Parts: sequence; structure tokens; C-alpha cells
Amino acid sequence: MSGRNTWIRSLHDVGLAAWFGGSLMGAVGLNGAAKDEGETAEKSARIASAGWTKWTPVNAAAIGAHLFGGGGLLAVNAHRVATQKGVAASTTAKTIVTGGALAATAYARLLGKKIELAASHDPQDREKAGQHPFDIDQARRQLACVQWVVPALTGCLVVLNALHGEQQRPAEQLHGMWERARSVTPLIP
Repeated sequence: MSGRNTWIRSLHDVGLAAWFGGSLMGAVGLNGAAKDEGETAEKSARIASAGWTKWTPVNAAAIGAHLFGGGGLLAVNAHRVATQKGVAASTTAKTIVTGGALAATAYARLLGKKIELAASHDPQDREKAGQHPFDIDQARRQLACVQWVVPALTGCLVVLNALHGEQQRPAEQLHGMWERARSVTPLIP
């Protein structure tokens, strides 16, 4: 591994922080406030949709930064993934959880967009919603669940990121590489 990777690590960490924090604040703050302030389910949906629409480009940039930084970190730490015991497993877990968080984020946005179109005052939006019929109550129930899946999965990524940080300590690297060598060479005591 060459020297420092401050920019790549910063993109990875700041992107994840914004993804996690934004999804948690949205579920607790934005959606909670919309529910409290909206006099009807339709008005609550319009309030929440307005906030999420403003957040979506920032969230997309945060996710992009996290993924770019993660790819960069994987590239500069490829030797550790291959040689240090435990790093490949935690990297695999992190990749799977990232995929789940991406899928949950996309699904939440899809559900939110459907609800937004159905609650809109704009006749064109309502027409678009009518072209793809769906059960609005079911979409609301699903969104009420999936809105918590995103911060749960991104929170898991924060924990896995902490594990990766611990695995980078010099003593952990030496121990992990020794254990890896022992596992592939059975004659080493």
C-alpha cells in the first residue's frame, strides 16, 4: 500500500456519513414533521416529497462519493484483502451490505415517487400515476418499513468500516497475514 489515501478515504467516509445521516434524519425528522404538519395523508405526502426531492441530488452525490472512495480503497488495499486473514470476509460483507443499502435506497425512492405523483396537485403527475396503477396504501406501508432499512444498512456499513480500520493496525496486519499463511501452508506451526 502506498503512503496515504486521505482523499479516497475522505470520499468514502463523508459519502457514507451523508448517506446514513440523511436517511436517518429523513425517516425521523422530515417524515415525522410531514406527518405532524400534514392535515391529511395527501398533504403529508406532498410535504415529505418536497423535502426528499431536494435531498435526492445530494444523496446521489454522497452515494457516488462513497462508492468511488470504496472502489479506490479496495484498489489500494487489494494486497491486504488477498493476504490478511479476515479482511476478505469483512470486505465481502461490506460489499453485500452496500448492495442491500443501494437496493433499499432505490426502492424507497421508487415508492416515494409513486406516492408523490399520486398526491400531486398537477394533473399530469396524477395522469402518470394512473398509467401505472398501484395501491397507494400498500406503497405507504412499504415505504414506512423501507425508510428504516436504509439507515439500518448504512449504519452496518459504519460498523464494518470501523472493523476495517481496526484491521489496518500494524499488529492486526501482521497477525492476519501470519494466520493466512498458516491456513494455506499446513506445515507452519
